[in-house]
Amino acid sequence: MRKIDGKAKTVRELLKGVKYSIDYYQREYKWHDKQIRELVDDLSGKFLEEYQPGHERTKVADYPHYFLGSIIISEKETASFIVDGQQRLTSLTLLLVLLRNLQKDRSKKVNVDELIFSEKFDQKSFNIHVDERTPAMEALYDGLPIDVTGRPESVQNLIQRYQDLDQAFPDELRGDTLPYFIDWLLENVHLVEITAYSDDDAYTIFETMNDRGLSLSPTDMLKGYLLANMNEQKRTTANMRWRDRIRVLNDAGKEVESDCFKAWFRSQYATKIRERKRGAKPEDFDRIGTEFHRWLRDAADNIGLTQSDDFYHFIDRDFDFYSRQYLRIVGASEGLVAGLEHIFYNAQHGFTLQNMLLLAPLTPDDDAATVNSKLVITARYIDILLTWRLWNFRSIAYSTMQYAMFLVMRDIRGLDAPALAAKLHESLLKEKETFISNDRLRVHQQNRYALHRILARLTDYVETQSGQPSHYAEFVSEGESRYEVEHIWADHAERHTVEFDHAADFAEYRNRIGGLLLLPKKSNASYGDMTYAEKLPHYLKQNLLAQSLHEQCYQRNPGLAQFMQRSGLPFKAHGEFKKADLEERSVLYRQLAELIWNPEDLFAVGQP
Repeated sequence: MRKIDGKAKTVRELLKGVKYSIDYYQREYKWHDKQIRELVDDLSGKFLEEYQPGHERTKVADYPHYFLGSIIISEKETASFIVDGQQRLTSLTLLLVLLRNLQKDRSKKVNVDELIFSEKFDQKSFNIHVDERTPAMEALYDGLPIDVTGRPESVQNLIQRYQDLDQAFPDELRGDTLPYFIDWLLENVHLVEITAYSDDDAYTIFETMNDRGLSLSPTDMLKGYLLANMNEQKRTTANMRWRDRIRVLNDAGKEVESDCFKAWFRSQYATKIRERKRGAKPEDFDRIGTEFHRWLRDAADNIGLTQSDDFYHFIDRDFDFYSRQYLRIVGASEGLVAGLEHIFYNAQHGFTLQNMLLLAPLTPDDDAATVNSKLVITARYIDILLTWRLWNFRSIAYSTMQYAMFLVMRDIRGLDAPALAAKLHESLLKEKETFISNDRLRVHQQNRYALHRILARLTDYVETQSGQPSHYAEFVSEGESRYEVEHIWADHAERHTVEFDHAADFAEYRNRIGGLLLLPKKSNASYGDMTYAEKLPHYLKQNLLAQSLHEQCYQRNPGLAQFMQRSGLPFKAHGEFKKADLEERSVLYRQLAELIWNPEDLFAVGQP
């Protein structure tokens, strides 16, 4: 092996004025929203432990440092190639692009451009250079819309992860705190760069770091502790049950096993959470998230693990029960499952806190019907809460919601279904912002994804209540046949000067929810700059919510007529679409939302 260099570097030192390449055989960017949210939560949480609003910017130098991991580089004659760490570096670059865009309208900015691209001989290129990513990275960098049609899966994933970053980035860091956070990220966050000078050496280092030693995982250590506290006869049976359940968890995904333990332990046992202030110590909620095996050892007496039988039942009964329910939740999060649709709706918003909430009221003594009722009640509560917040431009990011959801989780632990419905209904009634709180809901860059999901629910509800099959899965699917948000008004302010003196006023109205539909991408693109009169006949070929703009929709349509009679909703045709029409349509959408997301429905779960 030749020379090897290893050096701890700040984010600024690692990325300033350099160029990394990636070999063709490992160019896929594979991170999912979970990894992105964990990155944001870890960084923002560490920063906010120290930040105080009264601090000077220079005080950031004294904030605690954070280790983001290591990367392995193979230094060749032409470039530095990333052997290990491209997922982390790519995600970090996307975060820097987001931070750049969040500063666009500020007079005083923290310069992050030099960490995103380098410039030589008047030519700019991104510091992590992959040819197929360049057009997408340029669009993200410039804050421009991106058409993902026909792009490689890795590029589509790149774009989606940027959107996830935007959604996950906490509101509390977007204001005056933003430059402090950027300073901390660039100067106090470190990675270790290990550089080898041949591919063989680089991959030997990679294999040594990842394959040798077979260090025990937290799950292995938890198993050893639990089994060690049983008598020999019970240990054999428990070990077999453990292996069977772990195998099933691992088959479901790489991180499902550890996530299951974290969600289970938090849902049933966490009683305290760390305060977000300087010097606050991690409590059981936090420790379960980072070292659940050590936490359980320390908390054994408090949670009733004292005798051999206790440890045996913890595996044979509790682990078996909660792991099975967790896998049901995972399955319902990944696709529509009859009766558990609301779990999927919540997962569509990237709300990972729901897993522990869903487990909280469950007990191993619950029969199947009781489990289902509790899951549905809790999922519906989450669905209503998230939609109310999104409707009022509130964040649903993990860091924003964590403390409130911890309190809810603690309050609903072990409740029976009627008590659960009553408690969560009471919690919703305490919310100050509902649909009526905001009559100016509009689409913008940060909420486009979430509003797409809300429109999908509104559209699907109209159709299913009118006797048609559900098309929600189609409305939210990705790919060439995907649906997009359609503006009923084309982006031509000059057509509306009679009602709007300023283009900005027109744009604000144009983006309001009453002026939006969901249409297939191809249709959306083909309608383009058409006037409303030109678009209206085409809407008759689309979903029922779009059709309802046209007078012919109300002819020989008994399903819609019956729905209108039951609901009393003010559906009507709009021969023209002026300002007043858009406002009427906004009221219709709000009233639809109040039917779909009705807190009283919590009491209807499980009723015949």
